[in-house]
This record gives sequence, C-alpha cells and structure tokens, in this order.
Amino acid sequence: MRISIIGLEDERFNRPLQLIANLFFEETKILMADAEDIDILIKFNLQVSENISVSAELKNDNGKVFASNFQKGLIPTESEKERFKQIKNAVAHVFLTVLQNWTGITQKWGILTGIRPTKLLHRKVKEGVPLQQAHQQLKADYLITDEKIELMQQIVDRQLAVVPDLYSLQKEVSIYIGIPFCPTKCAYCTFPAYAINGRQGSVDSFLGGLHYEMKKIGAWLKEKGVRITTVYYGGGTPTSITAEEMDMLYEEMYSSFPNVENIREITVEAGRPDTITPEKLDILKKWNIDRISINPQSYTQETLKAIGRHHTVTETIEKYHLAREMGMNNINMDLIIGLPGEGISEFTHSLAETKKLMPESLTVHTLSFKRASEMTKNKEKYKVAKRDEVEKMMELAQDWTKDYGYVPYYLYRQKNILGNLENVGYSLPKQESIYNIMIMEEQQTIIGLGCGAASKFIHPITGEITHFANPKDPKSYNDGFEAYTDEKIKILEELFSEKGSPA
Repeated sequence: MRISIIGLEDERFNRPLQLIANLFFEETKILMADAEDIDILIKFNLQVSENISVSAELKNDNGKVFASNFQKGLIPTESEKERFKQIKNAVAHVFLTVLQNWTGITQKWGILTGIRPTKLLHRKVKEGVPLQQAHQQLKADYLITDEKIELMQQIVDRQLAVVPDLYSLQKEVSIYIGIPFCPTKCAYCTFPAYAINGRQGSVDSFLGGLHYEMKKIGAWLKEKGVRITTVYYGGGTPTSITAEEMDMLYEEMYSSFPNVENIREITVEAGRPDTITPEKLDILKKWNIDRISINPQSYTQETLKAIGRHHTVTETIEKYHLAREMGMNNINMDLIIGLPGEGISEFTHSLAETKKLMPESLTVHTLSFKRASEMTKNKEKYKVAKRDEVEKMMELAQDWTKDYGYVPYYLYRQKNILGNLENVGYSLPKQESIYNIMIMEEQQTIIGLGCGAASKFIHPITGEITHFANPKDPKSYNDGFEAYTDEKIKILEELFSEKGSPA
C-alpha cells in the first residue's frame, strides 16, 4: 500500500504515520509528497499557533470523501521535542480517524503504537487525576476504546494491590540475568538465543563472564546499600545449561548479591520442557527458587514442529507434573495466539488442556512478526490467521481466564503484532510476577547481566531512562564483559549519587 501525504512538509511525520498505516495494511510506504503510482492520496492542513488545528481528507476511487479534523490547545513548553510530540499526536489522531472511516476497521488502541500503554494511566494516577477524568483524557487524546481503557484500569489496580509501593521503589533495583542458549531456535524468535548443542566452549566462557558481572555488580550494591526487589533468569532458556552449572550460578547469586533472602521474587524461565530434569528441579529447590515458566505455546503437535520446538505436547504435560511433584508451587505457562496453521479450534484445544493443569499464571501472547525472525523472512511459508479470527481467539482467552479465576496484571504490545492486539499476563490472585510488573511499568532501574541482557537505568527523580545493552553474541560478550560491567557501574554511580538519589 503506497500512501501519498500532502500538506505535511516535516519529514519527522513519516515514521509515526508509517506505524499507524501498518495497523491497517501490510507493507505500507508513506510518501511525503504528491506522487505517481499510489493507492491513496491524503491531503492535510496543519496550523499551529496557541492551538494545534489539523484536518485531512481522503477521496476514494468513487469520489467519496472521508474527512477528519482535530483541534487542541498547545501546552506551552520550552522543549522542542515535547512541542513536536503534541503536534505529532494531533496529526496521528486525524490520520487514524480518516483510515478508520475509509476501511471500516476500528483500532482499539487508537494512535498508540508503543509497547507500554498502562504507563499512561499510571502517570495520571501518580498525578492525582480522578479516574473518570483520566479515562476521558485517554479516550480523547489517544482514541483508545472503552474496552481497552477498562483493561488498563484492571491491570493498574492489580499492580498497585500486588506492589503497593510501586511508585517508591526507585531506591531499589531488579536484576535480569540472560542465558543466551536454547535447545533449538524457534521460528518466531529474535531473542539472543543459540542452539546449545556443540557450543560447550561458548557456554563455559560465557558463564565465566556472567559470574564476573554478578560479583562486581553485587559488590557495588552491597557497598552502596542498594536492595534488590526481584531477580529474573531469562534468555534463551536458562535451564539449557547443566544442573551443575545452574548450581554454581545460584551459589554465586547468594554469595555476591546483598540480602538474597529478602528479595521479593526469584524467577527462572524453564520455558522449554525438553530442558527440565529432576536434577535441575532439585537445584532450584536447593536455592529456594520455586517460580518457573514451562511454556507449551501450543498443544497441537504439528504447530510445535512447524515453529521449531522439538519437545512434544506429552512432554510439556509430563514436565509440568514433575515440577509440581518436586515442589514448584508457582508455575507460569505461555500460549501464543495466531501461530502458523492455528485457528479458533486449535486455540480452544490449548485452553482446554491448560484447564487440566491450572498453572498459577498464564501469559497469552499474540504472534508478532519480528523483523529478524525466521517466520518474518519466510512469511509465505508460515500462514497465520486473519484479523477477525485473531480477535476472537483473544476474546476466548479473556473469557476463559475470567471463568477460572485469573486476573490480568500486566500487558505489553509489539510492532507488527497480529490484529494490533496485545500480550496479557493473567494470574490467580497473589501469584503475579513482580518482575513482569517492574519491567513493564519502568518504575525502577533494572540491571541486565549476561549475553544480550539490556539494562534500563531509571533516574530516581526525573524518571529519565538510560539504555545499555550487552552484546547479543557470546564471542563479543566474552571479549568485553569487564568493560561492559565497568560501564554499568559508572551509570549506577551517577544515578545513585547523593545528588541524584532520592534517599
């Protein structure tokens, strides 16, 4: 779909309009001028003074005109970035409305294309905006539907019940530890994950660097008296390494990190059932870790084969029961809506199988075509469900979780996600993952350790975010982990200095 835009000379509009067009059409191209060989021409009129006034019209092949206009007061600001953001949102508001009128498709998240919509509502709660007014503002400013605003409110309420001090945890940090190995690479995956077979040398070198990072960061936290809220072992699949390697890693955590016994939650993803053994479960129990993930993604064997997961449906169920028998009392499972070849009947089957197990939490993902994934590179090979069918599957998940006592407690969105929907984490009451809340709502610093681990340093006063990522491939990580550790400590020093700290 080639869309020509007239009346917006600033090239900075190109990207946000591209993201909104992608909600409606595949492989769109925005041309910021009149052009030949186009599918749509949209004429804009933008005026900015004390107010922002935007109008646009689209004329279809039959001569029918679809128009929209929007006007809002420009909030005074000295920041050019903030000024343009207000103008950009107004233009996006009109662009979305015109496309909705033309296509008949309603985008339930409105103009939002970002990952963390609940942050908008949290911000208003912190500012003391009455909820009804906050909801009206979200609807007016972003065109979010009542349905999605209600979901946002449910999640914000749940998060504040689970973490009542959510807005005052800036003096603490959480830790993410990335283990970049898996049995095989899934077709939809873009995480730093390498097939572990034949890579023992890489694993040994990587673990040496990871232990170094844990020692150095732990020593700094102890010296500064900074507490840890949560620790999350992700990847990859952290249970891909051996039981002995896991044992040494958790021993390192207990010796290096401050007051591990007071950490609110420690999670280890055991997402691939083919990595779970009695020996590894014993190690987890030895170190008082009982929150894990065992991720079926689907209970249809043909689907697992198609996406490159080499475990069986039976193995998922058997490993779940094994974990239960060995004392794991907080298990998360993941399902993915819209996997290749799957429709409503397959997803209904997955929900029925989940009912037999009743994990403490269930994360329902909507398939996203991530740019670097095998699935995106070969879309013709991986046929997926249409928008209306994907929406029905999401409705099935919402109804199922409600029927069986699960409540939504976090959500995030991704670019190129099917149906422009979302990923939602549901849990039984008091079984929510605190780490998932912390990573999504960005209320505190999260330090990433290990290959491909991303750190988010949140300034304790301004809330400004500084990103820092370790390299994704083991060799680059092994060559430079000391330098990356020093860089993180330097950023931490600045954040938690007497001047910057809220303490």
